[in-house]
Amino acid sequence: MVPVLSWNLRQRTSSIYKLLHILDCLLVCGHLALLTLLYKVPWSRYYTWLELVVFAASFVSFHYFQLYRSWRGWKLYLEFFVILRAWAAVVGFLLFYFFAFKVSDGYSRVVFIIWSLTTPLLLFLSHLAVRQVMRHYRARGRNIRHAVIVGAGELGVRMAQQTEAIPWAGIEVVGFFDDKLDQKGHLAVNKPLLGRIRDLREYLMVNDIDYVYIALPMRAERKIFWLLRECRDLGAQLYLVPDLYIFGLHHAEIQSIGDTLVLSFNPDHSWKRVFDIVFSLAILLLTAPLMLLIMLLIKLDSRGPVIYRHRRITAMGREFGCLKFRTMVVDAERKLHELLAADPALAEEWRTTFKLKKDPRITRVGRFLRRTSLDEFPQFINVLKGEMSVVGARPIVGRELEEYYKGSGGPSAGRYVSMKPGITGLWQVSRRSDAENYQERIELDDWYVLNHSLVGDLKIIIKTVGCMFSGKGAY
Repeated sequence: MVPVLSWNLRQRTSSIYKLLHILDCLLVCGHLALLTLLYKVPWSRYYTWLELVVFAASFVSFHYFQLYRSWRGWKLYLEFFVILRAWAAVVGFLLFYFFAFKVSDGYSRVVFIIWSLTTPLLLFLSHLAVRQVMRHYRARGRNIRHAVIVGAGELGVRMAQQTEAIPWAGIEVVGFFDDKLDQKGHLAVNKPLLGRIRDLREYLMVNDIDYVYIALPMRAERKIFWLLRECRDLGAQLYLVPDLYIFGLHHAEIQSIGDTLVLSFNPDHSWKRVFDIVFSLAILLLTAPLMLLIMLLIKLDSRGPVIYRHRRITAMGREFGCLKFRTMVVDAERKLHELLAADPALAEEWRTTFKLKKDPRITRVGRFLRRTSLDEFPQFINVLKGEMSVVGARPIVGRELEEYYKGSGGPSAGRYVSMKPGITGLWQVSRRSDAENYQERIELDDWYVLNHSLVGDLKIIIKTVGCMFSGKGAY
């Protein structure tokens, strides 16, 4: 029997977001009118028509790009990217409008450019303000959405713990559904077992539940299909929580080739690439005189080339030539073999850390460059070439990847080659060469790959500046 759902079905878009949709369109139009006033541009019928076109285009574009979906638990930069895409569509339509009707002469180019560049930031700030208000209420138990989790295993428990860790998202897990009720015992979270999986349909018919998170293993495809077939018409939104942890990667994403869905283990770092290019160009331009001075000092201090190229591993396990200012004597490799053969203590130190604290091969200028990390500056060229990132895991050699990352038997090697190495990173701003064992370095790289973010990268860059002046752990 098909249940009557009029009392149980929740609105997919709340009245708050509907109101925000209208206010955003009015904000865009009001911002344009304010700029014309500030720049003392005479108002004409052209601007009246433009306001109407802008309102209609914004309304359609903002709806199409789903600016008013539920952003509970989402990171801020993802919402900002959606706003940018939606606004780019509006600006593109307006340019077509100017061209098709040949009315561009009726508008101030200065006003249009400033308006086009500042509006997405203004929209984002308005959304951020709404988010903060909603977070305030949700953290106090208001505007809460209720959820159940199908699957009380490790994946389901982890999902419940994540929702508890972000109370501002306003998602309360009511309990679990699982077929192995007698085997679960005490759950790691204080949530009840509400019944077996087949009981979910009846439960949704009599309870107001907003979200159903399916946290079953991939081998339970029959149960997943049953849930999708029987429970999608009962008022709750269904989400499948993929068990990507079995592959050792968090940043997988679903893509499509024609009608076939594929799971990609090549995470999208487009935001990271844009940041890398802008930041690297700025650094190279600002420090060009300093780099010329360093090159001159290296030449005066010892014979040999100014730049040293050494082989390192980048994404997909490929090798590249990592650039550094030369800090050692020219025949450093030959002298290293002689040093290690003559001193077993040095040989052990090199085998453990691939570095020597008191390396006699380092030149006078080279010691200063290493302590201040100025020897790394040519790597910004590697960043522009797409071989490195500004922030990332440590650049390592092939031997390290084989012996330590793959040799540990864990997922560290796969995680490492999923991203480009960085000029700086967690290792550089924490222990650096003072790390007691190599496993500690691997753990830092693992943590970065699994938890990196734009805000985190900015914090690491700020800490790197402090490390350059302190010289701690650098040799």
